[in-house]
Amino acid sequence: MRIGVDRPGRTGRAWRAYAALIVCLAGFALGPSAACRAQENPLDNVQTPAPPPPAKSHDPDSETQKPIVDRGASGTVAGTMRDARLRVDVNLVRVPATVTDPINRLVTGLEKENFVLTDNNILQTIRYFSSEDAPISIGVVFDLSGSMATKFVRARKALTEFLRTSNPQDEFFVVGFNDRPSIIVDYTSDPDDVEARMVMLKPENRTALIDAVYLGIDHLRQARYDRKALLIISDGGDNRSRYTESELEHVVRESGVQVYSIGIFDSYASSTEEQMGPELLKEMCESTGGRLFNVGGDTAALQDIATRISAELRNEYVLGYTPSEVKRDGSWRKLKVRLAPPPGLPLLTVHFREGYYAPSQ
Repeated sequence: MRIGVDRPGRTGRAWRAYAALIVCLAGFALGPSAACRAQENPLDNVQTPAPPPPAKSHDPDSETQKPIVDRGASGTVAGTMRDARLRVDVNLVRVPATVTDPINRLVTGLEKENFVLTDNNILQTIRYFSSEDAPISIGVVFDLSGSMATKFVRARKALTEFLRTSNPQDEFFVVGFNDRPSIIVDYTSDPDDVEARMVMLKPENRTALIDAVYLGIDHLRQARYDRKALLIISDGGDNRSRYTESELEHVVRESGVQVYSIGIFDSYASSTEEQMGPELLKEMCESTGGRLFNVGGDTAALQDIATRISAELRNEYVLGYTPSEVKRDGSWRKLKVRLAPPPGLPLLTVHFREGYYAPSQ
């Protein structure tokens, strides 16, 4: 057995954004009005409908109370969350987990025997164990509000770095948002597709963060892979969304999506929404087994952090078990994962999902 601490490296940059630059230059050659049209923000003209509100009841008989493990049949973007018939495979519940050391470095090389898992405080037998770099479907939620103007170039480079250090088989899409969210790059496996689109955007207006996360989770219902994650790149709180934090919390729990965030927070928050932004992202990430990385004013660290998140997603442990107690009551079942590491290792931390909804029928 070989236990290691990951130190992710860097990769090259995208070329395809050059084509987008040529389009801009061609616009200036045609005249000022054509150039202005070429520079229009695509979010100004989007018609993508906002996702529907989630159920507000935890009634076990409600159709919306579906478990969060394993994906059922996918629906369409225009469908409702009621169509997302997520279910627990009666033979196997899968729990992704990430392990870090005391200085927050990724730890690899652990075995099944090094994990202890409970479901509602009942010890479970881990029947499936994997630490392979399996493909994953990733939704990126990218802040294009006005407060991102001075951070946009570095944030865009961080996104490119994240995508280029992912598994080549991964698929991803990008939700951009300011006053409202829109899918600006649909499912692709080519980082150049994202870079070519992002170079045409400009930050402006207010921040509908909650609506954007909601739309990203909804679109992940169409994902190719069972492993799904959301990466949020934003500089703070919400001041424009129609949906509330409590509504989003329920949808995130139900979805089974792992959430990571890169928070580019200012040292001084002038509004209540900005002050609550870090806590909103932290709670959302940690409840799903993901993490919030706080960049603060050091935007130079963006690319390193993006690479680090990519490495974590590529080096997750997946624990699978058959529940010893199966109650089809739609209730929330709390998960707990503990470590039993080999002797001689320092104190390690395991990050995992808080729980899942049991089947309701």
